[in-house]
Amino acid sequence: MNRPEVVSADEWQAARDALLVKEKALTRAQDALAAERRRLPVVRIEKDYRFTAPDGSTVDLAGLFDGYRQLVIYHFMLAAGNDHICGGCATFTDNIPGQVHLNARDTRLILMSPAPRDEIDAVRDRFGWATPWYSCHGTTLTDDFGIGGGFALSVLLRDGDEVFRSYTTTARGVDRLRQDFSLLDLTPYGRQEEWEDSPEGWPQDPTMSWLRLKDEYR
Repeated sequence: MNRPEVVSADEWQAARDALLVKEKALTRAQDALAAERRRLPVVRIEKDYRFTAPDGSTVDLAGLFDGYRQLVIYHFMLAAGNDHICGGCATFTDNIPGQVHLNARDTRLILMSPAPRDEIDAVRDRFGWATPWYSCHGTTLTDDFGIGGGFALSVLLRDGDEVFRSYTTTARGVDRLRQDFSLLDLTPYGRQEEWEDSPEGWPQDPTMSWLRLKDEYR
């Protein structure tokens, strides 16, 4: 088995200390970036959208917040009439924790898809997900947000009945939020994907080719 070089405890500590300097610099850079993100302007959402809630009721944009001040939306790739379940979206959702700590900061997280309510319920029930999942079927929300048929994460802010869009990210901006990927990034072999800069001989597969829906692992 290919593996990292074996060294003494003192040599390991010296290498670890050198890496820690770079990790601390990255932490400070991430803090500075988050400070800039908090200063982004917002845009008022004027359109009168209507969504179908998990209980089948109809809610407006402000209703998505369920009384909270901030809302994080994960745009799950599930199109109307398409029985394909996106593996990336499904495994992202598997990583979503409970929301008690988010709620303590007046923030809520939901899923949103263009599929109608019954198609969303079938997927939710299959995997036993508890994250609130809304349908934007029949609305132009994903196009208006520039998401189209892809996946993304949006952040909204509510002030009374006014709702504002503050942030959107996709691609690597989303996958860095996953606990499984973050933990794998700490391991010697990483995610074991071809795009990673790993030593020669390290196990590597095509990007995300190893991921399965959680009830399809063997």
